[in-house]
Amino acid sequence: MKLNTVAPKEGYTWIRQGIWLFKQSPLGFLMLIFMYVFAAQLAVIVPVIGVFAVLILTPTLSVGFLTACRQAIQKERIRPMVYLVALQSTPLIRKRILQLGLVYAALILTLSFTLSLVVDFELLLPLMTSDKAITPEALRQIYLVLFFGALLYIPIAMLMWFSPVLITWSDMSVAQALFSSALACWSNRSAFFLYLAIWSAVLIGLPLTVGMTFDALNLGQAASFVIAPISMAGLTIMHCSFFASWKACFTEDEVLPV
Repeated sequence: MKLNTVAPKEGYTWIRQGIWLFKQSPLGFLMLIFMYVFAAQLAVIVPVIGVFAVLILTPTLSVGFLTACRQAIQKERIRPMVYLVALQSTPLIRKRILQLGLVYAALILTLSFTLSLVVDFELLLPLMTSDKAITPEALRQIYLVLFFGALLYIPIAMLMWFSPVLITWSDMSVAQALFSSALACWSNRSAFFLYLAIWSAVLIGLPLTVGMTFDALNLGQAASFVIAPISMAGLTIMHCSFFASWKACFTEDEVLPV
């Protein structure tokens, strides 16, 4: 497996390739994303254990989705059981992918603890359970959560971006996969910066713009009927573009169309 260094503009190309990949099986990919979102919402209902289980299984689910991308390219039908492909592999890979899940869970818990040291969550929690107007101090805390959360998650994202497929498809150990993933992201940081900037505009900026436009027209309640499909489609295409970034950063035979 050879690590490639790509031009910054490739970040945009990955998104175009993600759109192409989505078009190969839109219903199949939407089904997988809906299943993940639905399962995650159910897991939150179970205190602590549910969230911890989702975190541990995140690398497994990532391998499943990227395997579905391969199947779509090969014109194969995408099935829900694709999510379990890593667990159905050899005992060694199954052990490693679950160990990676434990690492991811530990990193997220550490991030959450670190955030709790700089953000007043006692001030934010009442806002989630009431219709009271947001105070300037609460708004400041929200911005702190977003800023420090994104800042702290960057190194975690670099470690986890490619490590699940490096374990499953390239037979790497957990440590090798984490190092190789971080190295690939750092080596192609300019492309990833453009890639993430575009997705931030699409998944955050666009829904906010639509929401404010509907509010200005006194149609705030109808905004969700427009924002929800846009967000779901954008989230699905983004996951498809993960596969494009994998193809670009690590040498393989087949090349995705632009």
